[in-house]
Amino acid sequence: MSTKLYVGNLPWTFSNNQLQDTFKKHGNVVSAKVVTDKETGKSKGFGFVEMENDNDAGNAVKALNGSEVSGRKIVVAAAKES
Repeated sequence: MSTKLYVGNLPWTFSNNQLQDTFKKHGNVVSAKVVTDKETGKSKGFGFVEMENDNDAGNAVKALNGSEVSGRKIVVAAAKES
């Protein structure tokens, strides 16, 4: 079963591909999506990554939470269901 992660404080210019590339070093990525404003198409500075399993997700959180990406310290945590 896949696990969805929240990724915050992303660089404003970060793309879906860059987000996926950042996480695939730590496990199998099912999907990666930077959230954008519907009207302007600009990044809102956060996104979601779906990892293939809990183990991959845990590895990604440990390795990337608090790490620096393009000059910004990103936040990585398990996504909360709404």
